[in-house]
Amino acid sequence: MSRLGGGPPIYVSTDIEASMDDVWRMTQDTDLHPRWDARFSSITPTAELPGGGQRFRYELRLPGHVLTGEGTSVGEKRRPDGSRTSALRFATDDRLSPLGDGRGYWRYEPTPSGVRFTTGYDYRPGWGGLVDRLVLRRCVGWLTAWSFDRLRIWAERGQEPERWPLHSVLWWWRPERPRAARCRRRASDGRVMDAAPATLDELEAP
Repeated sequence: MSRLGGGPPIYVSTDIEASMDDVWRMTQDTDLHPRWDARFSSITPTAELPGGGQRFRYELRLPGHVLTGEGTSVGEKRRPDGSRTSALRFATDDRLSPLGDGRGYWRYEPTPSGVRFTTGYDYRPGWGGLVDRLVLRRCVGWLTAWSFDRLRIWAERGQEPERWPLHSVLWWWRPERPRAARCRRRASDGRVMDAAPATLDELEAP
């Protein structure tokens, strides 16, 4: 897949000791997803896609402004190797958004103790390529990894994500808090978007 500009695609992977069905539900349910993923405040389905999947609207509430956008997604729940995938495209007209249009995927791979949950995604910088490479993409990657660890804690321990607000990163006296450093941040072969499922190429634009 061709690059969309800015820095390299974002890659995050973590191992979760929980069932495939539980991790799928917590990540695919649009009511549950924003609870652990700090990149979203709400995700609202708006229509079904003719070939499967759905359209949705997303929001991220910030002090003094609400970032909004549209997206499309489609999941593969049954694959021959036992894995599952979800493909995503998103776009926004919000000029204040640091992320422009983009695309990505989730991959769910069975492991002896649970699930390896991985994402790869890329986007056009909303604030220019230089700012994205130097600052924003690193922050977005960190936020993704922190959110993945918050999901892991929820799935493994049953601790609801609201127990760990974003400012809990400062709770240094709580070693069990979510930490981005627990996640893998580099693909072993460095080819993040080449690992995307074929459904991503076929997915309708938002």
